[in-house]
Amino acid sequence: MDSATMDYVGQMLQWLSTAFVVVIGVVAALAVLAFFVDVLQTKDAVRRNYPLIGRFRGLFSGLGEFFRQYFFAMDREEMPFNRAERDWIARASTGAKNTIAFGSTKSLTPTGTPIFVNCPFPQLEEEQEAVSSMVIGPHCANPYEAPSFVNISAMSYGALSRPAVKALSKGARLANCWLNTGEGGLSKHHLRGNCDLVFQIGTAKYGVRDEHGSLSDDKLREVAAVPQVKMFEIKLSQGAKPGKGGILPAAKVTQEIARIRGIPAHQASISPNRHVDIGSEGELLDFVNRVRNVTGKPTGFKTVVGAYGWLERMCELIGERGVEHAPDFITIDSGDGGTGAAPMPLMDNVGLPIRESLPMVANILAAHGLRERVRIIASGKLITPSEVAWALAAGADFINTARGFMFALGCIQSLKCNKNTCPTGVTTHNPRFQRGLVPHEKAQRVAAYHRNLVAEVATIAHSCGVSRPRKLQRRHVRLVQNTGVSVPMDKLFPWPQDREPARSAAAN
Repeated sequence: MDSATMDYVGQMLQWLSTAFVVVIGVVAALAVLAFFVDVLQTKDAVRRNYPLIGRFRGLFSGLGEFFRQYFFAMDREEMPFNRAERDWIARASTGAKNTIAFGSTKSLTPTGTPIFVNCPFPQLEEEQEAVSSMVIGPHCANPYEAPSFVNISAMSYGALSRPAVKALSKGARLANCWLNTGEGGLSKHHLRGNCDLVFQIGTAKYGVRDEHGSLSDDKLREVAAVPQVKMFEIKLSQGAKPGKGGILPAAKVTQEIARIRGIPAHQASISPNRHVDIGSEGELLDFVNRVRNVTGKPTGFKTVVGAYGWLERMCELIGERGVEHAPDFITIDSGDGGTGAAPMPLMDNVGLPIRESLPMVANILAAHGLRERVRIIASGKLITPSEVAWALAAGADFINTARGFMFALGCIQSLKCNKNTCPTGVTTHNPRFQRGLVPHEKAQRVAAYHRNLVAEVATIAHSCGVSRPRKLQRRHVRLVQNTGVSVPMDKLFPWPQDREPARSAAAN
């Protein structure tokens, strides 16, 4: 080795040693500083008693969700959605082969588990009939012939990112289903795919409010004039936060979103806990009829069921006023529904789950002769074929899902929807994260998830001996009891006069 090379190597070693000493010195200085900061601070007892080392507790707590999801939780253990459910959606949305081997990992013994009753002579595949449309709002100037029994539930632009809304709009068009705008108003991104839209009117009336925050008939007419808008849904409450309005953190209220909603930018968007002009069953019907008369389009409402006497009184009032005054549909959300931001006490403890509320509402409508007049839309964690099939058997006409389609978009359940840091770009307005969500690619996944979900619900229906999913009835499902023995659902939730209400021919 010549002298020049040796000099160069010597200089590099000297530089590395100097850099090493500097790094060690900086780390040591920071460690000493952190040590004394921890000792002197008074807010955190762990850090005060265990300076420097105590900081790892916060780090490991923050990483706990990650480690549980990928290393420690079993396939059926996680909440709100376990790995088996997420993997099924991943396969369904990518077109991968959706079969499994060696037996089910799902336990069939927990109380409430639905078990479908297979027929000894099931429907032959070659006799499979196409799922037909169903008419909503027969008394409207513009009834809606809804083509699919599975649709995309309410998710606002604001709660969702711009590319996510575009992907859902394009995917809904490919799937031939509707997309609910959520309470955040109608944006150009909802219109991007030219799909059918359900415009949701929240308690703050975003998108259809006047300068005082009240409902504006003129703006209602503007929205109704958009051909893609097929129905209007009045949001009374949603599953994750019954009794509290929508919450959009200030970090997610961009200039564009503020303009669409008619609110100040960069300030938290907090909706009232109810519509100020709906305080009784009569006022609810008045509001429904006002929206329907102004728009000429089917109008219903969304609610979480807790107390249910008001539904009885509403049905009695409809009997007095006439069936044309009834809401065209009722969307029932589950008490364990999801959202981007909600108080834990409401999310965990308030509102009936869909397993109880759906059969109850269907029975109340049937008892008052309104089951055929008022369509029932079920919502709340119904993301897999068995859950959708159960809802149809229990009495639903349509099923809405939000988080199922979020998973199709690429959601990884990082539980950061309210922080504007969603790593997959679904619920963030940070361009860095949005870059990962390519609308035209994800639209294909949205459509594939819908297609495979509908197909596998049909598979369950055929196994039960019926030709179409909407022909599933409560007698086709048994529910496991705490004794470990299952009981037919039509015995646990018998229809009034023990008679299954007939769906119209167009409804099958």
